[in-house]
Amino acid sequence: MPLTDVPGKARALYEARRTRQAIAPFTDADPDLGMADGYAVQQELTRLLLADGDRIVGYKVGLTSKPMQQMIGVDEPDYGPVLASTVYSDGDIVSAGSFIQPKLEAEIAFVLGSPLAGPDVSVLDARRAIAGMTAAVEIVDSRFADWRIKLADTVADLASNGAVAVSSRLVPLEGVDPRLIGMVLTRQGELIDTGAGAAALGDPVKVVAWLANTLGAMGVKLEAGHLIMTGALHAAVPMRPGDVFRADFDRLGPLTVRVGP
Repeated sequence: MPLTDVPGKARALYEARRTRQAIAPFTDADPDLGMADGYAVQQELTRLLLADGDRIVGYKVGLTSKPMQQMIGVDEPDYGPVLASTVYSDGDIVSAGSFIQPKLEAEIAFVLGSPLAGPDVSVLDARRAIAGMTAAVEIVDSRFADWRIKLADTVADLASNGAVAVSSRLVPLEGVDPRLIGMVLTRQGELIDTGAGAAALGDPVKVVAWLANTLGAMGVKLEAGHLIMTGALHAAVPMRPGDVFRADFDRLGPLTVRVGP
């Protein structure tokens, strides 16, 4: 029987995360599911995870590049919470076995210095609220088999968030244009991909404004200290045990992720 109720879908994703066993996409049984349906499931799934003692320390924004939007068939980003239990530091070993089918994306992240609440948050407002930016990578993962996802699926699945790794170096925005920050990603010292901040909605700071306004419409505000992941600067790269990834960012410095079993 296909799951039709929000609590049932959330519980199925919760169990998939716990057992690391992929499930069939919800849109297989109900192709008409949309973004609103996905967020309803995401909200319930988040409630289940917070009940286990986790907490929200920020948000990730996905689908911020035109190629990704075109691939999924949308014209705006999506978002999901970043949970405290999923945050790693520069140089940490991240276990591939903690995920189902993980991939890595290098991103620019921001840390807020003051709260930010929509509606009507401008890019200038967002810039003023940001304490600084930092090198980061997101480990995306899908609890749906073979990454066979549509928009409602990925939104329900915390926007396919698995974990994040963040540098301890926080760089103020004064005198820096995040659009122009270049990034080089290597694996075992070999070049994998490159990117620049402008890949994220044309300006990573615009991502923060979009998120504040989107959450504000639901009565949720961004808090001081929140980490905001602004979206991949390149195509996601599969990660396997033994891999050592290094993302070198102009102005922000390097970030290394070691992949364990």
